[in-house]
Amino acid sequence: MSATVRFAPQSGQPAYDSVQSSTQTTPISKTSLWAGRVISGLVVIFLLFDAITKLMRVPQVLEATARLGFPVSALNIIAVTLLACTIIYAIPRTSIPGAVLLTGYLGGAVATQLRAGSPVFETVFPVLFGVLVWLSIYLRDPRVRPLARF
Repeated sequence: MSATVRFAPQSGQPAYDSVQSSTQTTPISKTSLWAGRVISGLVVIFLLFDAITKLMRVPQVLEATARLGFPVSALNIIAVTLLACTIIYAIPRTSIPGAVLLTGYLGGAVATQLRAGSPVFETVFPVLFGVLVWLSIYLRDPRVRPLARF
């Protein structure tokens, strides 16, 4: 979003327009940048591990899938969806849309855990992971900071 500012002529100069960005950002410190990268890297590693274990049909994953009420045939779709969202998030240029997609995925995980009557930790864990997804972007991408001001 940008705003055009009209400057009045002074001392015989012609009027001109200047476009100012309403999303002007402040620079990010190196510490903040690297903290965001580390958090993001850990999130990506965990989510890739989760997707791969679903694709490999690890026995513990099959057991959890049955407990949550999903057919085993749904594992491939769930895993590919998670893999795609994670890859989009891992690419710096598309990390914000990836975070939005992961937020939806993790929201579905929370709803599934609630429906299955899972323990509190298993229900809250996807929420905490969603917070880490957005925290990593907040720390490394100055475009997100104005959105987080309360």
